[in-house]
Amino acid sequence: MKFESLTLESHDPGIAASDRPSVGAIEKMKNLSSKYQPWIDARKRFHLSHAHIQMARELGLNPKKLGGLANHRQEPWKAPLPEFIAELYRKRFGKDRPDDVRPLEQIIADRVKGQS
Repeated sequence: MKFESLTLESHDPGIAASDRPSVGAIEKMKNLSSKYQPWIDARKRFHLSHAHIQMARELGLNPKKLGGLANHRQEPWKAPLPEFIAELYRKRFGKDRPDDVRPLEQIIADRVKGQS
């Protein structure tokens, strides 16, 4: 979800005016989303779940370098990217998945609320 598409003119009539983001909140979302945009793009490009993205972020992986890891069709000895991330996470943290899986969009929205 790209936040550049948010405008106050194109609003959902079912949403109250007080629940719509203010112009300042939209600007903050744009600034924050630039930090998270590579992760959002990686999630779409490699068909990863929110849990896999969160695991990769906690492992400190670089979203721009995931393409080299997701080469299991040309290099059959490599595991598919979601399995590889889950295996690394299991080795490092000793559990199968994070305790609280939150989508990036929710993380961005929470940070915007905390700053305003």
